[in-house]
Amino acid sequence: MSADTSIPTTGGRPGPAGSVIHDLGYRRYDGPRLGRAQIVRALAWHSFRAAFGFGRGAKAKIIPLVALVALCLPAVVNAFAMSKGQPRVVDYDTYTPALRDLVMTVFVAVQAPELVSRDIRSRVLPLYFARPIKTLDYPLAKYLAFTGACLVMLEVPLLLLYGGSIANVHGGAAVWAQTRALIPGLLVGLMWALVLAAISLFLASLTGRRAFATGAVAIFFLLTFTLAEILLQVEGQNSGPQTAAVKGGPGGGPVMVHPLLYGPSMADKVSGLFSPFTLLEGVRMWLGGTNPADNVPAPGAFGVVDALVLVTITGLCLYGLAARYRKARLA
Repeated sequence: MSADTSIPTTGGRPGPAGSVIHDLGYRRYDGPRLGRAQIVRALAWHSFRAAFGFGRGAKAKIIPLVALVALCLPAVVNAFAMSKGQPRVVDYDTYTPALRDLVMTVFVAVQAPELVSRDIRSRVLPLYFARPIKTLDYPLAKYLAFTGACLVMLEVPLLLLYGGSIANVHGGAAVWAQTRALIPGLLVGLMWALVLAAISLFLASLTGRRAFATGAVAIFFLLTFTLAEILLQVEGQNSGPQTAAVKGGPGGGPVMVHPLLYGPSMADKVSGLFSPFTLLEGVRMWLGGTNPADNVPAPGAFGVVDALVLVTITGLCLYGLAARYRKARLA
């Protein structure tokens, strides 16, 4: 008697010997497939919402909300002061730099890992790349999303400041003056968003542990800024007062003046290269910013070096982010 070599089937579909194919009745998708561009847009939109905690619990929304409220407070104070007849007390292009440095450091340190660290730790990237997207599409979507989130944090307070200012001025000339002052401030905010998003996403992508990623981002920004400030203060103390001939001095002789009255030294300018925040301020003043920054000397012609260093850092971080995901897609 020969063995039964028939191939079992289920639902009319033959299967290999010794196996059974179960037809569970799932419907096939025959609709349009939107393709790579739509996947990138959907991923960017999802990441943008995740940067503010949407789609998650209430705890995930606390830090973005508190950070945005903190940045908007100077605009509210300015509107109150202008309603009392005072001039605008907050500038558009600098916008309380100490507060903005601190709040944006906290925001990017906490939210950048939310966009990149979770996917790396859970090892779901191969699932993303199983779809028709390229290796660069994933980091591009994350970068666009986080740049947009940083823009919201930086530009909404400026728009609120602008609204409060024009509500307390009269005449088309005054409104136009406020508008002309706003435009450079918006461009400065865009520059901040592009740089902070690139650096923070790259640092956060180096580890899948969110706590380590948050610490890496926060330490980098705080440490580099502290280093730049210390170098600037040390250089200012070492320079000390110098003797310079000033026309109109007593008896026409020399008088004691501080060297910063004649412009910062080269060492002062070089000290500003050690932090993204001081670099941003240096580029802002080099591009024509009229409001001096706190503890950051005007770079003058040295501003082109600040710009080159800032562009180089941003480019290297974006390259590192792309390289990180080129490796992570295979994990």
